[in-house]
Amino acid sequence: MTGSRPEVLIIGGGVIGTSIAFHLARQSVRVTLVEEKDLASGSSGACDGLIFMQSKKPGIHLEMALKSLERFQELSRILPVPLEFRQTGGMVVIETEEEYRAMEAYARDQRSIGLDVSILDRDQAIQKEPGLSPDILGAAWSPLDGQVNPMGLTLGFALAAKKAGVRILSRTRVLDLVFQNNRVIGVETGRGRFFGDVVVNACGAGSAGIAAMAGLSLPVKPRKGQIVVTRAARPMISHCMISAKYIAAKYNPDLAREAGEGLSIEQTENGNLLLGSTREFAGFDTRNTLEGIRTILQNTSRVVPGIQNLEMIRSFAGLRPWTPDGLPLLGPVRGLEGFFMAAGHEGDGIALSPVTGNLVSKMILEHPLEFSMEPFSPDRFLDSKEGSHG
Repeated sequence: MTGSRPEVLIIGGGVIGTSIAFHLARQSVRVTLVEEKDLASGSSGACDGLIFMQSKKPGIHLEMALKSLERFQELSRILPVPLEFRQTGGMVVIETEEEYRAMEAYARDQRSIGLDVSILDRDQAIQKEPGLSPDILGAAWSPLDGQVNPMGLTLGFALAAKKAGVRILSRTRVLDLVFQNNRVIGVETGRGRFFGDVVVNACGAGSAGIAAMAGLSLPVKPRKGQIVVTRAARPMISHCMISAKYIAAKYNPDLAREAGEGLSIEQTENGNLLLGSTREFAGFDTRNTLEGIRTILQNTSRVVPGIQNLEMIRSFAGLRPWTPDGLPLLGPVRGLEGFFMAAGHEGDGIALSPVTGNLVSKMILEHPLEFSMEPFSPDRFLDSKEGSHG
């Protein structure tokens, strides 16, 4: 496709699909985006807005996140929806000696990549965040962490893309893929067929179902995260927070089972607190549970005791697109021309959406890349028999 401008069809109207559409439209590419429900109706509209660098594994994952972070100020200026982006700084709260030792090593590795991060003892952490419990042992701290309105970001990408000529078809369910020889050339929907030189699967937690239409078995599974919203309150915390248990849950499942659920806390511009989050394999069930809500409230109020005085006004749950190695699937699929994957970010979709949209658009257009995409190749999960159509 070098030197040409392919027509691209994107499946999925979340933050990843709309970011890809936006970045392609800036290159004057003709794009059609189809979404089964409404924009941001999946994970992008049912998550917190944390943009955490500290939760990214040292290496290519963190390098990508830092590159993505650089884009948020620019996006705040050019996207037509307020993003509510604030670089408040973030804390990874440490509650046990084991976590403290692990975070010291983790922070050393992150600093080697270029992340501004330090370990605070108990007194230093409470001085920076007076609402913390005196029972904590300390915290990892980075001034680079922040937060954004995830729905605003998704709609901002979509509206900017639409203004640049992208055709967006909401409430359009993909029933099947359309093939010609061994190439994906379009989709069959309830509204007819739509075609593209390239078809991008950006369906998040549902992306394995779309891949299955191409005979591919990809291990992207829905992982439910429940979130509790409190009434608006005076400023209670100055920084966004997660638990060291969150990092354990993400990168060491055995340790996560021993340590229990992690936590996340952020306060929005309006004063509401978003409290999370569970990490449950429950299929596509997005219902809240009393057990999940109780766990969230217990964990968050243990770290910030003032939370127990706030009124809970609602709860919701979203499905993170989980992968076994914690990395998304980005790029073309071996043996199946015209089919790209852009899914599997789990809880990193919001933070990585700017860099993902940019990189996937460059791959489609065969432009030079600033990263090796080999660690993200969908082929790492495929056997030699998959991805073949006559």
